Amino acid sequence: MITAIREVRRAKGMTLDDVARRCVPPTTAQTIGRLETGMRTVSVAWLNRIAAALGVEAADLVTLPDQAGLPVAAVLGADGVFAPARAATIPAPRPEPGAVAISVAAGIGDYRAGDTIWCARLEPDGFARALNRDVLVPRPGGRFLFGRLIGREGERLQILPLGAGQRQQVVSDPPWIAEARTLVRAL
Repeated sequence: MITAIREVRRAKGMTLDDVARRCVPPTTAQTIGRLETGMRTVSVAWLNRIAAALGVEAADLVTLPDQAGLPVAAVLGADGVFAPARAATIPAPRPEPGAVAISVAAGIGDYRAGDTIWCARLEPDGFARALNRDVLVPRPGGRFLFGRLIGREGERLQILPLGAGQRQQVVSDPPWIAEARTLVRAL
């Protein structure tokens, strides 16, 4: 089995030691290195442990013939743009299960017309994780509110709309919200 452990780890900016420490139970950087280079057989159990440590699905770590990866042509840093030291690929974006998207028709706040915002749905027990993030909130009658989640008091969410000069909105007991996670913008 060909794995993409190294590519995913590098794309996330993690070292072998970072991954080893996040595994449950923790392991050594040497073991992770052997698994990602193929010097040690990767079992399903190891795939699941490493995927959890990297914060991805186990399927994202398996390279399939029809799974596309994006080749890294250049690295942009504070010192300029340069060729990568080694050939690398980045896994192609894949939406999370239950994800929803927002299509931006007119510019508002940090968003421009033509942008697409990928959002992860959160149940009420996960709302606190989205504090100070942009969220989509369902409203009665098929309407929605999109803005920055700035506070939560019990079942009441305080949302600051993105437009200049707009007033805070309070939404009581929404069944779910969707946290903005990925911005897709054509250049």
